[in-house]
Amino acid sequence: MTAILKQRSGTGADQAEWALRCDMAAVFRACARLGWNEQIGNHNSLMLPGEQPLFLINPRGMLFRELTASSLIVCDLNGNVVRGTGTLRKVAFHIHARIHMLNPNAVCVLHVHPRYLTALSMIEGGRLSLSHHNNLRLNDRIVYDDASYEPVGDIDEGDRIARLLGDKTIMVMGSHGVTVVGGTAHDAFGECCTAESTAMFQMTARTAKRPLGLLPEKGRVGHLGPWGQISDSRMLLDAWRRVLDKEEPDYAS
Repeated sequence: MTAILKQRSGTGADQAEWALRCDMAAVFRACARLGWNEQIGNHNSLMLPGEQPLFLINPRGMLFRELTASSLIVCDLNGNVVRGTGTLRKVAFHIHARIHMLNPNAVCVLHVHPRYLTALSMIEGGRLSLSHHNNLRLNDRIVYDDASYEPVGDIDEGDRIARLLGDKTIMVMGSHGVTVVGGTAHDAFGECCTAESTAMFQMTARTAKRPLGLLPEKGRVGHLGPWGQISDSRMLLDAWRRVLDKEEPDYAS
């Protein structure tokens, strides 16, 4: 696959795809280091530019830590693999293809199970309070799916999730995990990083058995645009790539 892509790298479109592949491979490796995925489960996708709607995603059966830029498969919105080696998990199709189709701003979709956001999803009525400065930016961007009770097994459930997400960028899926979307790989990754660390702060603070302090409502940022407009998400992913370039350079192969 690497050789094929390098042979096709003469056009601007092919070079752009390779750059996106490297970003996504870096996201997978960073997620693995952060412990966000369950073994060979979980999946992240990215729409590719072009007239035909196609998206990059990880093939079934691979650990995040072994994924490379060239090992990602390309699928259409019907779930067909049009380029690459491997198959697409059905649950990945039902979540990712439907969100990409119904939410045009969701160019990148991360579906992962980070420890603290997943723990929050398991608490009855689990919500992020307006208790940390991060919450002033995050809380208007979150939707909670309390109706989820089993793995996403069909298109109807995928459509329900996509409609519920609406213009939000973070969905805490009840008793499941989290789905975070963005206009770029770095937007989605950066926002998921912030949401998970904020959940960690709050879950840790709750162990003190004291009520969480609340910040004034007037402090809410209310920003629903790209996460990178209010954070250094591109710089964050670049920092991870510098680490990976030194320690796991095969991610970009």
